[in-house]
Amino acid sequence: MKISMIQNHARPDRAANLARVEAMMEEAVKTDSPDLIVLTEYFELYGTGVAEKLAAAQPAPGGEAYAMAQNFARKHGVYVHAGTIMERVEGENRIYNTSFVFDRDGTEVAAYRKIHMFDIETPDGMVFRESDSVKPGDEIVTYDIDGMKVGCAICYDIRFFELFLQLEGAGCDIIVLPAAFTLQTGKDHWELLARSRAVETQTYFVACGQTGTNIVDGVPKACYGHSLVVDPWGHVIARASDGEGFVTARIDPAQIKRVRNLIPMTQHRRLACN
Repeated sequence: MKISMIQNHARPDRAANLARVEAMMEEAVKTDSPDLIVLTEYFELYGTGVAEKLAAAQPAPGGEAYAMAQNFARKHGVYVHAGTIMERVEGENRIYNTSFVFDRDGTEVAAYRKIHMFDIETPDGMVFRESDSVKPGDEIVTYDIDGMKVGCAICYDIRFFELFLQLEGAGCDIIVLPAAFTLQTGKDHWELLARSRAVETQTYFVACGQTGTNIVDGVPKACYGHSLVVDPWGHVIARASDGEGFVTARIDPAQIKRVRNLIPMTQHRRLACN
């Protein structure tokens, strides 16, 4: 099977963002005929303050981003892992940051709500408080595609190995992580963490990251981009350049089996991960 990652620079204009993303998706289908298309975290809208984010959130099912991804999947007969969409939560003053996945018929087959909140101060003094606007999820989510099991994660989740060991325990062959990773942390940790997660779970690790800089409340915030796919042995087999675009990787089930036979970690594990 083939997976195409769409790397975009989302801005505070949902309609323009969706038009650019859909055009890149069309080009990926035309050029590479993927089985699965993966979008970035907040592909629909990015670079807003907390109030604007809360106001822009839409219910799911419903909303422009949800409809675009669903209709595209149905039209082209391809799975779409729709990065993350700002999901309105009734009765809450926070949203869910949610990955919705649609099968070849456009049916929703998974909805993963980001578990770990990015509440940090970076080395250069920039402050992020994701929990001010996002309510964390609490469920592990997987779905099946053409006989392979895919696990879901989002951005900051990448640092919490226990999530990925649970996905490994659930039998995942592929893990997909949409992200809007900061430039400051991404240049040092993005590839390191992606390769580590692939090696420890013996899965293909698909990390699709936003690129570009937005001004939020007068402060420039840059995303690292550099979307990549890592194989179960830890090799990067596909990588996006800077800027918007797409990149495609071929997933080989035989490589998963070969790596797991060479180093049978699941048979050797002695400590449980709670």
